[in-house]
Amino acid sequence: MIKTTGSFLLAVIAAYLLGAIFVSQGNIAAVVALGFDVGMGQRLDAAVHDMLNMTDIYLPLVATSLLLGFPVAYAIVRKRPHLRLIGYTMAGFVALIAIHVIIKAVVGISGVAPTRTLPGLLCQGIAGGVGGYLFYRLTSNLQSD
Repeated sequence: MIKTTGSFLLAVIAAYLLGAIFVSQGNIAAVVALGFDVGMGQRLDAAVHDMLNMTDIYLPLVATSLLLGFPVAYAIVRKRPHLRLIGYTMAGFVALIAIHVIIKAVVGISGVAPTRTLPGLLCQGIAGGVGGYLFYRLTSNLQSD
């Protein structure tokens, strides 16, 4: 149980960090589209800033989405253990996309600006998928493949 919890926390942190990087770069893409030049140093500064400062809103969003997605994957892989890799990876991918879509449908706004576009939304899914894959890898010796 402790290893599973630790694996979950590391998956959340990985998905959060990658997702925050995607958010910062998506926002910068919008600035570049307006005709402004943005250097590599500014991109790096923005990524670090977002990773350090989105913990109050975005981190709980990532944690909640994976907390809802991984049990669904577990219910499937418990009966079909050979699907663990795809199950947890897809659960993370779908969970992070779903949370943004649900917030947009319920509240009427996109809480994370880059998710207003399909590429931005898919990048969030990739961040969740990486978290799901990490969870799979960290828990793979706890369950048989």
